[in-house]
Amino acid sequence: MRRRTKGPRRAPESAVHEPAGGPHRAENPVGGKWLSRGTDGRLAAFALAPGVLLRWTEARPGGPDWDGPESFPVPPGLSHLSISQGANGYLHFLAHRTRQNAEGRTTTDLMYSMQYQSGRPLNEWRAIGNPYKAEDERHARLGRPTGAVDGAGTLHVFVRNAGRGLHVRHEDKDGKWRPWQDLRGSALHEGVTVGVTSKGRIGVLGPSEKPLHHWQQAVQGGAFERLEDKHVTMVPGTGVALETAEDQLTFYVADAYSPNLLAIRPNGSIVPIGGAPGGGALCALRTVIDGQDCTVLVHRGVGGTPVFGAFVTNAEEWGVQWADVGRPCLGDPATVLDAHGRIVVAMLGTDGIPRVTRQSSESGLTLGQWRGI
Repeated sequence: MRRRTKGPRRAPESAVHEPAGGPHRAENPVGGKWLSRGTDGRLAAFALAPGVLLRWTEARPGGPDWDGPESFPVPPGLSHLSISQGANGYLHFLAHRTRQNAEGRTTTDLMYSMQYQSGRPLNEWRAIGNPYKAEDERHARLGRPTGAVDGAGTLHVFVRNAGRGLHVRHEDKDGKWRPWQDLRGSALHEGVTVGVTSKGRIGVLGPSEKPLHHWQQAVQGGAFERLEDKHVTMVPGTGVALETAEDQLTFYVADAYSPNLLAIRPNGSIVPIGGAPGGGALCALRTVIDGQDCTVLVHRGVGGTPVFGAFVTNAEEWGVQWADVGRPCLGDPATVLDAHGRIVVAMLGTDGIPRVTRQSSESGLTLGQWRGI
């Protein structure tokens, strides 16, 4: 039997460095992969200020210094902005947009942009559209988008439709958007969870008033098949998917009827793992700690601060070591491995300053001091 990984040690409350405020102060978090590692190994962090998207980028791979914030205008009416990342490192930005047309009618559509390389400008924002025609009363009831990038680098956009089912749209090889596909489903809530395996297959978990809906591609680029529902009442928008065995996804979600996170394994088993979640989205990664293949989860706890957990991958029932590791934050914290393979945890402070803490040693799991960027 493998031994448990040692639990994380709490990072000191004081930060080593607090940057001065600039012309833009972050006021709102971004969803999805708002902390990510780019094609050159540098990390980037994103947040929203009025009318602009802010970006901080590591000055060099592995830090500790950061450049920014740089500001990029966003089209008026954007909301629910989130970021997805493919295996090629490209970042895909998705958002929901509401605006008035020339006739004074409120229209709703989805927008996207891309970042190809660390520190480079974002592409122009473009419309993905809406599965309903503008004159259809269902047009205004389109949900917020969630993105997943398959192994070929193809972006898939999932959105709850007016009938509370699920639509998906994806690009073709020439970059043109294919027609919307209705995956059906019923009584869905906002906040689907998506994941991609190392073989490029996308899995989707949809919170519902009924049992959790589950879709999966049999092969990369294939059709989405509706699999057996999961008998879990998930808090909408809390899930994250992680490949925990070759070509297999485990979903981690918050349980609506207990103070637990749940691990939903590929074989359908459900394991409570504690964590006292506060209702936001989780983030997850796999790494080696003291020679063991471990899973790391980070989320915003009931006290409003980042909570960090680590455990041996696929051995959740052996116990998860949880630690409160920060001060109150806005939105959901994030985690990623830096260019040297060290765990980095980030949060957006209530003062609008992003802060990061980094694994401070090659062995064990000790996080360093929080540093404002």
